[in-house]
Amino acid sequence: MATAYWDREGEGQQPVATTSFWKAGHTPTLIAAFLYFDLAFMVWVLLGPLAPMIAKTLMLTPAEKGLMVATPTLMGALLRVVNGLLVDRIGPKLSGAISQVIVIIGLFTAWALGINSFEGTLALGVVLGFAGASFAIALPLASRWYPAEHQGKAMGLAGMGNSGTVLAALFAPGLAKLFGWNAVLGLACIPLSIVFVIYMIMAKDAPNAPLAKKMVDYFQPLKQADAWLLMAFYAVTFGGFVGLAASLPIYFTDQFGLTPVMAGYCTAGCVFAGSLVRPLGGAMADRIGGVKALMMVYIVAAVALAGVAFATTLGAALGLFVIAMLALGTGNGSVFQLVPQRFQAEIGVMTGLVGMAGGIGGFYLASSLGFAKQLTGSFSAGFLIFAGLAVIAFAGLALVKARWRATWSTGARI
Repeated sequence: MATAYWDREGEGQQPVATTSFWKAGHTPTLIAAFLYFDLAFMVWVLLGPLAPMIAKTLMLTPAEKGLMVATPTLMGALLRVVNGLLVDRIGPKLSGAISQVIVIIGLFTAWALGINSFEGTLALGVVLGFAGASFAIALPLASRWYPAEHQGKAMGLAGMGNSGTVLAALFAPGLAKLFGWNAVLGLACIPLSIVFVIYMIMAKDAPNAPLAKKMVDYFQPLKQADAWLLMAFYAVTFGGFVGLAASLPIYFTDQFGLTPVMAGYCTAGCVFAGSLVRPLGGAMADRIGGVKALMMVYIVAAVALAGVAFATTLGAALGLFVIAMLALGTGNGSVFQLVPQRFQAEIGVMTGLVGMAGGIGGFYLASSLGFAKQLTGSFSAGFLIFAGLAVIAFAGLALVKARWRATWSTGARI
């Protein structure tokens, strides 16, 4: 089937017929969106790999450690709605530029002044939330260039910026050991600044952006049950992914006595698995339908997370976390194969709303693991409850799949 896309210079005069994904959009913008998303996610979860060292310096309780790593997740969730509105009002490129500047200045200030209290870590977490909110900018920046049949791949490739969490887990503990954890905050400004320059040169807003609407109109999707369902489904897939990415360094050091550096390596392996399969999840959803892909995801994730609750060895826990992350990463790509099909005209705000729900899911998981550890002496309850949420999501999807397939008519698989 031939599809129409806008010419690469973005002038929008002549549509060109093609079936190739790489010719169906604007590759430089897709690359810029990925790089922005990747580095933003790196610093969004930065407190996770640094948490064992920060907690030792500031003498934090398990609950405080959980809240510290969960705060950027919550703020990123809330700010995604703001960024979703900005994307539809001023365009994704300018919105992304503003967010990047805020994060760079915030990290530089934190490095220069130093973080000396639990409250200081929470304040830094608020700033890092702007990095997490990049989700609501990078995805529509890429998505608006691609037709419906390529949405899964486009959103998956841009969303593979989740891999930035791997960079944080791999390098932050080692750099902290060499220079101190506070120095890592300043060092992070270097790659962020480089990517900012690349982003400003390569990124380009698509010519088919929707017209600006009244502020109240942006929230019209919330009057429809499908919006809430997609938000709930993403709260489990992305919430599980980012909640684990932020919490695993603490889990591995507390549960198995690993050093922060070794815990970072273990975390990086788990997170890499989830990041790698996000575009594969989008492509699989394009092929077999997002609903079928998600139903498989929830079952696998539920079984793996329930197994973690009873794992007694590092090898068993690590293997189950990898399986869970593979499932959750696939689910992230699958959800965003469905969102543009149902809410193409409101893709900016829906990306923000769905992303917000994912961030809230991550905040819940990260904070609940900390409270579970403090109240019961074990992380098990937190993992079991989240596994139960995956089962509930599976049941909810089973109830709506027939209606979605009967009423959505985009031409792509559902």
